[in-house]
Amino acid sequence: MEKKNSNIKLNPLFVTGFVDAEGCFAIGLFVSSNYKMGYQTQAIFKITLHKKDFNLLSQVKDYFGVGTITKHGDTTIEYRVKSLKDLDLILSHFEKYPLISQKWSDLELFKLAISLLKNKEHLTKKGFNQILAIKSSMNKGLYEELQLVFPEITPVNRPLLIDKDVKDPYWLAGFTSGEGCFFVYIRNSSTTKLGKSITLKFHIAQHSRDTELIKKFIAIFGCGRIELNLDRSVVYFVVTKLEDITCKVIPFFDKAPIKGVKTLDYEDFKKVAVLLTKKHHLTEKGINEIKLIKSNMNFQRGSV
Repeated sequence: MEKKNSNIKLNPLFVTGFVDAEGCFAIGLFVSSNYKMGYQTQAIFKITLHKKDFNLLSQVKDYFGVGTITKHGDTTIEYRVKSLKDLDLILSHFEKYPLISQKWSDLELFKLAISLLKNKEHLTKKGFNQILAIKSSMNKGLYEELQLVFPEITPVNRPLLIDKDVKDPYWLAGFTSGEGCFFVYIRNSSTTKLGKSITLKFHIAQHSRDTELIKKFIAIFGCGRIELNLDRSVVYFVVTKLEDITCKVIPFFDKAPIKGVKTLDYEDFKKVAVLLTKKHHLTEKGINEIKLIKSNMNFQRGSV
C-alpha cells in the first residue's frame, strides 16, 4: 500500500458526499456458538475502494480518527469502524453534516440497531428479532440463509427521506469522487477528414432510487441530461457537450476538487478538452496525443 499523506484534512461536506456515494451502514450477523441466539451481532460502518485509492481512504480514516483499513480482496481495500464507542464519532459527523441520498434511511435504521446493541437487547429473542427486522429493511435485506432460518421476520418500515437539496459544492465533489467518471471516446467516422471522431463524456451514476437527487445536478451544473438503465436500476447524470464540459463542469471541479485516483482521470480529461477546444483533434498529431492520454485513463491506468 502507498504511503498516505496525513497532512491533508478533508472538507466535512466532501466526506458526507463521499459516504453518500461509497459508504455502507451494515448489521453483521456471524454464526457463533458463544451467543444464545447462535449469532454474534455487530454494527459496521465501511467503505470499500480499489487499492489504488489507499491515500483517499487513509484521509477518510484520519478525518474520523477511528477505524482500520485492511485488504478486502485481490484489488480492494476496506475502511471499517465496528466498536460502538467509535461508531458514536461516525454518527456525530452525520448529525452535523447529514446524508442526502437514500443512504440516509440506512443510517437511521443503523442508529436504531445500535441503540438495541448498547442496551444488550440483541441478546434476547425479542431484541434479536428486532435487529433482524431492521436489517431486513437495510441495504439488500436479509441474505437467503437468514431468510430460511428466520422466515417469520417482518421488515420494519424504512424511514422516508424528506427531499433534500445539494447545498454545498464540496458535497458534490465528494459524491463525484465516488460515483463520477470521465471518459474519452475515439470512434471511426466517415464524416471527418482523418476518419476519427472524438467526444468527451462526464457522468455520475447512482441507484435509480436516488433519481430525484440526481435530477438536481442539472440545475447545479446548468447543463446535462438524465439517463435511466432500468435493467440495472441505475440512473446517470450525463454531460457530453464540449462547451458545457469546458465552461461548466471543469470550472466547478477546479473550485471544489475531487479526490483520489479519479483526480488523475479528471486531469487527463481536462487535457483532452483543451486539445479539442484548440482543434488539435483535426490533425494526425493531435489524434495520436489524445490516443496516448486515453490509453492511461480509467481501467487502463496502472498503479499510482
